[in-house]
Amino acid sequence: MKMALDNASGVNTITRYESGRVNIRDRSFDTSLIIFPDTIVTDWPARRADTLGGADFKAIVEYGPEVLILGTGETQVFPEPAIFATLMDLGIGFEVMDNAAACRTYNILLAEDRQVALALIFP
Repeated sequence: MKMALDNASGVNTITRYESGRVNIRDRSFDTSLIIFPDTIVTDWPARRADTLGGADFKAIVEYGPEVLILGTGETQVFPEPAIFATLMDLGIGFEVMDNAAACRTYNILLAEDRQVALALIFP
């Protein structure tokens, strides 16, 4: 699926998503990562939603976005609800969806100038 976003130059937009791979601007990634409008964390160790722990969200908490979009792979998988307690306490909203929907949602929120983070799990 090719994606385009015209009004967000200079930020990390998703330009293409396909099963197991995402393109951000002119770079391609096939491992789990966290994407912020101005930063990409490429060494995110997450491989499965059901094994996520609070420490997996440290970089996200430090960045302090308004909302986190968590892409859990090709299908939507809900992690343990307790891992989101810190995010809720800090006022960070979150949504869990499959990677394709997560990429689309991230681009929409980015176009609205929202402080958004996208965490994608690639097994």
